[in-house]
Amino acid sequence: MRCRLCGKRAVIKVRSFGISLCEEHLVEFCVRRVREAVKRYRMLDASDRVLVAVSGGKDSLVLWDVLLRLGYNTVGLFIDLGIEGFSREAREVVESFARGKGARLEVVSLKETYGFTIADVKRKETRTVCAACGMVKRYIMNRFAYEEGFDAVATGHNLNDEVAVLLSNLLGWRVGYLARQGPVLPAEGKLVKKVKPLCELTERETAAYAIITGMPYHRAECPYSRGATSRVYKRALNLIEYNSPGTKLRFYRGFLKEARGLFSREEVELEECPSCGYPTTHPPCAFCRLKERMLS
Repeated sequence: MRCRLCGKRAVIKVRSFGISLCEEHLVEFCVRRVREAVKRYRMLDASDRVLVAVSGGKDSLVLWDVLLRLGYNTVGLFIDLGIEGFSREAREVVESFARGKGARLEVVSLKETYGFTIADVKRKETRTVCAACGMVKRYIMNRFAYEEGFDAVATGHNLNDEVAVLLSNLLGWRVGYLARQGPVLPAEGKLVKKVKPLCELTERETAAYAIITGMPYHRAECPYSRGATSRVYKRALNLIEYNSPGTKLRFYRGFLKEARGLFSREEVELEECPSCGYPTTHPPCAFCRLKERMLS
């Protein structure tokens, strides 16, 4: 198998595009795809200060690496969730990456800053811990970005993540979520703009990028993520993609271009949380209610 562009030994076949690529051209391919997605969906301006949410996994570190290559003014944010062993190992990987790139990294410890951990949530709550964890991370990312004056928060959601959520929302007819789903969530008051520059790269492509560039990343899965329903949708979509290459990208782009506008975005009145001052639909906000339960 030879690279379509230079004839050297190829390391990957990108079936959705019908091309094989060598190491050098795979990296160029990924960087170009991110650049094009940022431009297509008007995610970022060249002057933006971008807070990159990094977990230690391959996707978030690939995102940070690519944004650095593209010249964006970035700072990494690692949220230490206090999951025994897992969080410490992930933090070490992120810190090593930042040192190697000479990039600035900020760390927020959930325990030190707010007095509880996700391990505490797992022990005390009956709700799905993944939902609580996602809410906590979104709250901290937004609050840090707003208070530090960032123009956008960038997360490492790849194409596999996006189409799995899209399929789940369509099957459940979650109209409100469908109206808001996309690679950009605009800023509103104290809510900082959220962007997903990897939205058109598959998980396989980001994994290949990480391996080829010699990027160390945290390979362990969160011990609390077992049984997540998103895995079912990803497996189903992978099967379809295998038999019809390019389906994921067509599904995603087609929804954004043709269908998202069909779902009316419900106007939600945001109020200020009396505890923390950040926007919420039901004061006090979900984060402050969770915090109160954890500390009581």
